[in-house]
Amino acid sequence: MSKPSALVLSAILGRLRYRHLQLLDILGRTRNMRVTAEQMHMTQPAATKILGDMESLLDAPLFERLPREMRPTELGHLALRYANTALGDLGRFVGEFATLKNGGYGHITVGAISASAAQLVTAGIGEIRRMRPQLVVKLFELSSDQLAIWLDEKKLDVMVGRLTEPRHHALFDFEVLAAEPVCVVAGSHHPLLKKRKLELADLAEWPWILYPQATAIRQLFEETFSAAAIPVPVGMVELTSIFSALELLQATDMISLQPQAAVEKYVNHGLLGQLPVPIRRIMTSYGIVTRKHETPAQPVQEFIGILRLLAAGKENP
Repeated sequence: MSKPSALVLSAILGRLRYRHLQLLDILGRTRNMRVTAEQMHMTQPAATKILGDMESLLDAPLFERLPREMRPTELGHLALRYANTALGDLGRFVGEFATLKNGGYGHITVGAISASAAQLVTAGIGEIRRMRPQLVVKLFELSSDQLAIWLDEKKLDVMVGRLTEPRHHALFDFEVLAAEPVCVVAGSHHPLLKKRKLELADLAEWPWILYPQATAIRQLFEETFSAAAIPVPVGMVELTSIFSALELLQATDMISLQPQAAVEKYVNHGLLGQLPVPIRRIMTSYGIVTRKHETPAQPVQEFIGILRLLAAGKENP
């Protein structure tokens, strides 16, 4: 297939409008032209015409017109992906421009895994806020696989976590920050805390709180039991929130494998107890993740520099 000429590309770019991208983004989510028209505050025929104009411009169908839904074609999925990215970029530009114009200091959106958020990232936010008192910082705490999706969709400026899939290496740059020790914890009332010597097999008899399959800590949990030839415990609660895990640990007899940095304060204050079971396998280090071939905004670069200094200070006190 021949490549489109510069003249054709220029014609497409010259005729693409914000409304085209907005309609694509909304229709991609609703799969319904009537609902899309309502959200865009226009009539359904007007919305249909915008889609028709765009398909005519690109010389390709973007949606299949089915009885109950508008289903994206293969080319439609490609268009939806780029519409989402373009709208995200435009929204960030307008927001940052308005903030700086009004004398503000911009904003950064950070995604972090629980362990890094517990100490390193929160310390970094404190420092960047000291340097830029009017900076708006948004922090999202999720698992690495979820954060990577948001980073790819440009919903995050920077991520502190891990690359969990091989394809991530083609999308992102990764810089190691720190290792992540883990430990087994339970509520301070748990009967196992009274035992002087514990083996991994003893833990298999109790219900567990676990993170989802795609997370590094869940993989470590399963590898640890598999290496010891111990069946994985059947009774479990799977969740994504470390705060829910901490509440459950204090209210039940469940136990959990947790990042040490995330539970250290609770153990020191006597709210949780650490079970003396050595976990010989370790998780891969977490680090700074950014999009390839993209220069972060100045506040983001400063925040990344702060994280580097804090991580170096932790490793070399």
